[in-house]
Amino acid sequence: MRTIPDPIGAHDRMILRDLASRVAEIASLPVMHERREMWKRHNRLERVRPMILVFPEGSWRELLPDAVLQCEGPRAREMEWVLRSRIYYREHIHDDTVIERSWVVNKAITVSGWGLEARHVPSTETTGAWAFDPVIKTQDDLTKLTYPQVTYDAEATQCRLDEAQELFGDILDVKLRGISHISFHLMNVYTGLRGLEQTLMDMYDHPEMLHQAMSFLEEGYRYLVRQYVDLNLLSLNNDETYHSSGGVGYSTELPQPDYDPQYIRPCDMWSSAESQELDGVSRAMHAEFALPYEKRLLAPFGLNGYGCCERLDDKLDIVFTIPHLRRISISPFANVDRCAEKLQSNFIFSWKPHPAHLVGPFDADHVRRYIQHTLDVTCGCVIEMILKDTHTCEHHPERFTQWTDVARSAVEDC
Repeated sequence: MRTIPDPIGAHDRMILRDLASRVAEIASLPVMHERREMWKRHNRLERVRPMILVFPEGSWRELLPDAVLQCEGPRAREMEWVLRSRIYYREHIHDDTVIERSWVVNKAITVSGWGLEARHVPSTETTGAWAFDPVIKTQDDLTKLTYPQVTYDAEATQCRLDEAQELFGDILDVKLRGISHISFHLMNVYTGLRGLEQTLMDMYDHPEMLHQAMSFLEEGYRYLVRQYVDLNLLSLNNDETYHSSGGVGYSTELPQPDYDPQYIRPCDMWSSAESQELDGVSRAMHAEFALPYEKRLLAPFGLNGYGCCERLDDKLDIVFTIPHLRRISISPFANVDRCAEKLQSNFIFSWKPHPAHLVGPFDADHVRRYIQHTLDVTCGCVIEMILKDTHTCEHHPERFTQWTDVARSAVEDC
């Protein structure tokens, strides 16, 4: 019988159970049920009101630094951080996040890489940008790529589940989860190995090489999903699971009516894809080098999202051809007027407000005008505001509260 490393001691156990009890109290509030139902209506393209989600991401280290954690063991501290972050949402970030009465245990799944490891030239700054150090230099190097291999450790999974059930089972709903977030990032994988500038040049100089690479990655991703299915590792994501580049999966349309809860299929799930690296290329090149491969990967899934930080306002007509498309990311750099005119109420307008508003003196009036313009032009759309890519708030956590309060005030008047 495998033993759990770093067992939770009595001191840490008391802290974790106290925090779990607080999470359970928050989850039982009527507003959580209201939000959950609103997300279900929103995701089936009913305009309830503009929905709001905030993801502090890089700023979490300033909102919940290590110094606030009280547990002693490293695994207990990881659990503590998760619980405190959920409480933090309730106390400081007044968005539409649903705090669920659950503790998720992830199955012990490992996925190998693509046969080559990306290399970077590190920045001299602590959080600075690295540079590419390409490992694919010629077309012959493509033969070094291999398909990802999935390994599942059932014994380790059971150990995790037993521990969580014993620790939290009388307070929270302990749930076992496999692969629930499916997303395809072909250009991200390839540019990491080839280099972004060189990949863009290859569209002109070596298009056959780029097509060969995309074909390999498409089949590799397809093989990856096939392994998930064959090993029965897929889990439903029609709940609070993060979807695409922002949004949550609450849905009355998934899973399919004939689904088997013991055997989840791609058609029972949300999926997504993006090609941020092609932000600056033409519609024609995006349509040639990325979209066909992505569309074939997305086709088996029940509902799909597309995009992240890339501008899609000039490419929406080709994006609309994606099968089962429901959520489209509208980046901070997109023309929201043009996007609103094209999306109307046919897709979720997943707007990403500019995160730079949380840097420097917080100007509530400017943020209000900025948000209000988007709300005005999207009055016929099913819109959600997803504040993310917030790498820092310059150690002013209150800016998240201020931004969210401004946004909530605006949508309630909408």
